[in-house]
Amino acid sequence: MNVKSLLAQSMTASLVAASSSVFAADVTKEQVVEQYANLAHAVFSDALTTAKVLDKSIESFLAAPSQEKLDQVKQAWIAARVPYQQSEVFRFGNPIVDDWEGQLNAWPLDEGLIDYVSTGYQYELGNEGASANIVANKTLKIGATELDINKLTPQTIADLNEIGGSEANVASGYHAIEFLLWGQDLNGTKAGAGERAYTDFVVGKGCTNNHCDRRGEYLQATADLLVQDLEWMEKQWSSEVKGNYREQLLSESADNGLRKMLFGMGSLSLGELAGERMKVALEANSTEDEHDCFSDNTHNSHYYNEQGIYNIYTGSYKRVDGSLVSGASIAQLVAQKDSKAANEIQQQFDSTRSQVGQLVTSAEKNEQYFDQLIAADNVKGNALVNQTIMSLVDQTASIERAAKIVGINSLNPDTADHEF
Repeated sequence: MNVKSLLAQSMTASLVAASSSVFAADVTKEQVVEQYANLAHAVFSDALTTAKVLDKSIESFLAAPSQEKLDQVKQAWIAARVPYQQSEVFRFGNPIVDDWEGQLNAWPLDEGLIDYVSTGYQYELGNEGASANIVANKTLKIGATELDINKLTPQTIADLNEIGGSEANVASGYHAIEFLLWGQDLNGTKAGAGERAYTDFVVGKGCTNNHCDRRGEYLQATADLLVQDLEWMEKQWSSEVKGNYREQLLSESADNGLRKMLFGMGSLSLGELAGERMKVALEANSTEDEHDCFSDNTHNSHYYNEQGIYNIYTGSYKRVDGSLVSGASIAQLVAQKDSKAANEIQQQFDSTRSQVGQLVTSAEKNEQYFDQLIAADNVKGNALVNQTIMSLVDQTASIERAAKIVGINSLNPDTADHEF
């Protein structure tokens, strides 16, 4: 299934969930928090399933590299981003997710830590690991740290994250895999994504850019690590596992659970999506601050972040197999208290989701991708991104309004130190 059909399905599912919630019987706060845990389990389960497909696709590609197989791996990576991006709303308010997330989705990264880069490569100032090139070296010395990396295992790669104390030293996760698959996007704010040749993974005769065996070893180990990490998180939300985070969450007061839900929605909407992922890149006209910068998949990442916020509000989630998980929701709690406000909040969600969807339309129909929209000389593109930022700000205000209606005051979503 391609991303376009997934996008259409998610919008259809959301409309169904929103319309059905209006006519549902009264729900309790406890039921809403339990459904939140159900959604988390479903989303992380799907993230795990799609990561396993990616892992197997990489294994098949490395066994006999070809352009066709590399294209298949890239599609598996894009598909794996769909559920994962919908999981990010669980980060904020749930430290167990936020503390874990960096190993899977940290960005931006100094890709010279991992592999070869172009001449004139721009890296974070002061980062001693910015050109370490793990693929080309079996020992590393960064600052006072010296490491034997002869064997690239999932654990070895995990240990290399933030080596030398720099957050830009990202060795693992979706974006490390993305870089290994696409290579650097050297097009700046012009059209085009990364163009790594499949021959970078051909072992022996035909290998390009040297160290093809190590590059493949790195790619496979990073994919294996991604699966291991997601297996752990899926268990944290499972109703069949005792003593996990789900059990802890449901043992707390329902108001505390609701606060986590609403804080997560507001913080992703405001500080993270509007701020870190859009405002920073727009104001600096910086493709280095684009989220999926190697693949030009950023429009989908933004869209599915927004979808994740809406999933929590409506208590629903369209799974990758097409089934719908739905149940008690914040939307219902709001409607029970104030039907007029519920309609107005719903309208704001509809407006913002439509606005974020315009980034997808821009990329897929008009071939104006996010890195082109933020170019200094792209007046219309800048306006589109800025309108999306402001719509996310308005959506956050509606989330705060919903919080007050259901009895959660002083929500204070994380702004990530941005002013809007």
